[in-house]
Amino acid sequence: MSHDQRLHRARDLARTELLARRGDAVFWSGHLSSSALAVATALGALAQAGGSDDAPRIQKGLAWLSTHRNRDGGWGDTPGSPSNLPTTLLALAAFRLAHTALPTRAEACAEALANHLPFAEALAKIYGKDRTFSVPIRMTCALAGSLRWEGIPDLPLELALLPRWLFPLLRLHVVSYALPALIGVGLGVHAHAPQGLRWRLRQWATTRVLNRLICLQPEHGGFLDAIPLTSFVALGLVAAGHREHVVTSRCVEFLRSAQRADGSWPIDSDLSVWVTSAAVQALASGDLPVAVKASALESWLVARQQRQTHPYTGAAPGGWAWTWRAGGVPDADDTAGALVALRHLRGTNAQADDPVRAGVQWLCTLQNPDGGWPTFCRGWGHLPFDRSAPDLTAHVLRALAAWPDADPRISRALKRGLKYLQKTQKTDGAWIPLWFGNQHATRQENPVLGTARVLRALALFDSCLASGVWHPSALAADIAPTLNRALTFLLSAQLPTGGWGGATNVVASVEETALVIAGLHPWRNRSDVHTALRRAGDWLTARVEDGTWTTPVPIGLYFAQLWYEEQLYPMVWTTEALTLLAGDTA
Repeated sequence: MSHDQRLHRARDLARTELLARRGDAVFWSGHLSSSALAVATALGALAQAGGSDDAPRIQKGLAWLSTHRNRDGGWGDTPGSPSNLPTTLLALAAFRLAHTALPTRAEACAEALANHLPFAEALAKIYGKDRTFSVPIRMTCALAGSLRWEGIPDLPLELALLPRWLFPLLRLHVVSYALPALIGVGLGVHAHAPQGLRWRLRQWATTRVLNRLICLQPEHGGFLDAIPLTSFVALGLVAAGHREHVVTSRCVEFLRSAQRADGSWPIDSDLSVWVTSAAVQALASGDLPVAVKASALESWLVARQQRQTHPYTGAAPGGWAWTWRAGGVPDADDTAGALVALRHLRGTNAQADDPVRAGVQWLCTLQNPDGGWPTFCRGWGHLPFDRSAPDLTAHVLRALAAWPDADPRISRALKRGLKYLQKTQKTDGAWIPLWFGNQHATRQENPVLGTARVLRALALFDSCLASGVWHPSALAADIAPTLNRALTFLLSAQLPTGGWGGATNVVASVEETALVIAGLHPWRNRSDVHTALRRAGDWLTARVEDGTWTTPVPIGLYFAQLWYEEQLYPMVWTTEALTLLAGDTA
C-alpha cells in the first residue's frame, strides 16, 4: 500500500470512529478520566455530610482509590499521572474521614513528596499566593485530623456580598469563578479562627453569604458541575456547622448522581460543548460528512449559548460554557470554539445573525487591556486563570476572523490581539499555553502545544492580509519574524520518530503531534515544513494502524495544575490532522 493510500485509509478510519463516538446523540459528550483527587474529595464530603445509605458508595470509592495507587504508594490526578502531594494528602484524608485504615506506604509517600517539610509549608510552596486550592486542601486535612486549623489562611467571604465590579480592584487570592469556594470554604475556616474584629464581621456576614450561596447553586447541586469544588463547599459547610443546610444537601445529591459505576468520579461532568465544537472543526477540515447533520448540530450549539447574566462571574449573555449542564460558566475558549464551529456548519457565505453577533460582542468586551484574552473575567489579571493567555488569545482571534462583519470592533481587537501574541512569544519562538501542559516537560509546561495553537491564528493574519480582507495598514504589524521564530521552534522540537511531545526531547503523543500538524499545515509549501509534515503524517498514520491512537494522555489542566485526560482529544485532533494531510494528496 502506498504512502497516500495509507494516509487516506487512516483518515477514513479516524473520521468513522469519531462519528461513531457520538452515539445516537446530536452532539459529542466525551469521557473525562476518573480522578483520584475528585474521588478523594467526594468521599470526604459523603463521609461528612451524607447518610447511612452512602456507606456502599464510600466503600466502592475507597476500593477504587486503593486499586489506583501508584507504585510509590501515592496518587496522581489521573491513573496515568505521577504521584503529587495535594492528591495524596486528599486521598489520605478520605480514608481518615471514612474511618478506614490507611493504605500502606501512603503516609511515607506524602512525606517524601513534601520533601519532608511540614505539609502546610509544602503546599504553600506549590500554590504560592493562590488560595483557590491550597486552603480547601488544608481545611479538608484539618477536618480529617492530619493538619492543624491554626495557620490556615482565611478567605474573605464577606467580599461575596460586594458588587462584582469591585472584585478586580480587590486582588482576591481566589480565581474569579471560585466564588462558591470563597463562601463555603471561607465559612469552614472562619468557624475555627480566633475571635477578633474580622471574626465578628464574618459572623455578621454568615447568614447573608449563605443566602448568596443558595442563589449561586444550580438546581442539580453541582457548582460548575465540578466534583472537587462541590465537595469542598460541602466540607466547608460541615466544618462551619451547616451539615443540614440546603446547599450541603444539594451538594451531596449531586455527588451521589455523579459517581461512576466503578466507584470513581471525574473532575467535571463533561466537556460536551468544547469537544463538540472541536469535533465539528476536525470533520470540517475536509468535506463535512452528511452524518454530521449540520442543521441539528447548529441548533444544538445555538441553544447552548448563555442567555442571562451569569451569577458567578457576572458575565453578560452571549458566551458559551464548556458543558450544556447547569453548572457551566461562559469562557473565552468555549465561546471561540462555538463560533468557529458555527462558521463551519453554516458555510463561508453565511451572514452573522443575532447569536453570532452576541458571541462576538461577548469576546470583544472580554479583551484585556494588554490585548490578550483571559478565561472568564476581564481585568482581574492577578491569578493564572484570570490573566490573558496565548492559547486563549489565538483561539479567540480565529473566531473573530471567522465573522469579520459581526462587530465594528473586530479589526482593532485583532490588531491588539496580534500585538499581545508578539509580546508574549518566548525567545526560542514558543508560546506557553494556560489550559494544557505536559507531565514530562520542564515546569510541566507545553510550549509545543501552545505554539501550534498560536500558529493557526498567525495563519489567519497571513492569509487575511494577503487577500485584502483587512487592509494591511489596519493591522500595521509584520508577522514574518514572529512566524519564522515559531516555525523554527516547532521544526526543531520534532523527534526523530516524526512525532512531537510537549517540549523538545519529550516523548511524542498523538494529541501533540496532531495539533502540530494542524498548526504547521498552512505553511506546507515550505520545503522544511513539507518534510516535517510528511514524517509526522507517517507517525500518526502508524498510530492509527496499530490501534494506539485512541489512548489519551493527561495533557489537559483544570484549575491549579489539576491534570485530566479526555478520550475524545486524540480522536478529534487525529481526525483533523489526517484530514488536512489527505486533502493535499486528493
